[in-house]
Amino acid sequence: MKVEEGMTAEIYATSVIPIGAMFAMTLWLGNTAYLYISVAFAQMLKAIMPVAVFVLGVAAGLEVMSCRLLFIMSVISFGVLVASYGEIDINWIGVVYQMGGVVGEALRLIFMEILVKRKGLKLNPISVMYYVSPCSAVCLFIPWIFLEKPKMDEAGPWTFQPVVLILNCLCTFALNISVFLVISHTSALTIRVAGVVKDWVVVLLSVVLFADTKLTVINLFGYGIAIAGVAAYNNYKLKKEALRTSSDESQNVEAVPLVNSSASQRTVA
Repeated sequence: MKVEEGMTAEIYATSVIPIGAMFAMTLWLGNTAYLYISVAFAQMLKAIMPVAVFVLGVAAGLEVMSCRLLFIMSVISFGVLVASYGEIDINWIGVVYQMGGVVGEALRLIFMEILVKRKGLKLNPISVMYYVSPCSAVCLFIPWIFLEKPKMDEAGPWTFQPVVLILNCLCTFALNISVFLVISHTSALTIRVAGVVKDWVVVLLSVVLFADTKLTVINLFGYGIAIAGVAAYNNYKLKKEALRTSSDESQNVEAVPLVNSSASQRTVA
């Protein structure tokens, strides 16, 4: 059975288009933030993502509030606040753009979870890209027409760097394919652990590659607290998922002897 057979116009309009719009919002606001703040500080602000996903998930009825999760969310928020306090060249316009990108990404994840859990449509990453990418392109084209195209016209003839553009496209495509392959051959735990390691690598590499990036002890201390909270959140979610999986497997195993027992009793009779 093909995945596309479950796609309807209603699902496309109510789920796929919002996912594409939120993905475009994430790209637009997140990339614009780099014009005002450093790569390292932007990466630190992204640590607030689990908090945004959790809060919106509770509002959508996908998450259940608990004291433990509330404490973890508070630790992450406190860590990001400390990291922001330690930023030397803080630009609040860049912070607002980055937070907008975080909200957009959180909403995209919420819409995707609603699509899978409530609409019952299973999509792999390739199928998601197939449906979502055209919507994202259209949503990005609209602000480009009104906000960026006039500035490009004023600057003179348009100049593009095809090599840089092609390399960016290849990196994006390779990233989505690699995530799909890693999950297929390992588990979500590998992706989550690699994600925490990736965050630290991005922060450290940005300091090495960009001379204008300066980190303070308070920066690193706050980011360390936020990452610890993210790790605790990932561990909690994974344990909960493992417990649910083992419970489902035990129920399936217990159902087999009952069927065999009933069959043997009918045979004896």
